[in-house]
Amino acid sequence: KMNKLYVTFIALLYLSGCAVMEDQIDINYIGRGNIDVVDGADKVNVTVTKHDRRSVYKDRVGVKLNGYGMEMAKITSNKDVSEIFSKAVEFELENLGFNIGSGGKIVKVEVVRFYNDFKIGWWAGDAVADGLIQIIVMSKDEQILFSRSYEGGFINKNIQLATGANAKVALEGTLTDLISKIAGDKELHNALLR
Repeated sequence: KMNKLYVTFIALLYLSGCAVMEDQIDINYIGRGNIDVVDGADKVNVTVTKHDRRSVYKDRVGVKLNGYGMEMAKITSNKDVSEIFSKAVEFELENLGFNIGSGGKIVKVEVVRFYNDFKIGWWAGDAVADGLIQIIVMSKDEQILFSRSYEGGFINKNIQLATGANAKVALEGTLTDLISKIAGDKELHNALLR
């Protein structure tokens, strides 16, 4: 009888171990295809800077849930979240034809929100991620030329486990959604060309 209790205890510990251990994920950005170069962009130098303005959950991008929907271990990004966004914006601006480097106009990429929240359903759940990014364009003498907030999100539907792997899909989808809105903003292009 003691052996059965011991085996049951070990099995339960093993099954719950996934929920109590922190998940570290790599959030990657894959650039957009079929991009039209902005006329005159090759004459504009741009410096991209990063800022993390998240007021809550700076230490995570989500939390794992157990089968009862209770919050368990943190889900963290292996890379600095503000760096992920600034590098993605830099990549897209370069694809649009702008010269990336020192000097010229300053593009401040401020991460205000970037988080995944699991929604538990009867048979399956969803990983629901969303983000809010502030882009500020400044001249060399730090005059603000442009400022806009961009919101985006992505839902990884019908998942069985509230883990880092499922949060990663939703967070990467959110990253792609936000960056495509930023990179496709004609008013941002015009501010950089001005």
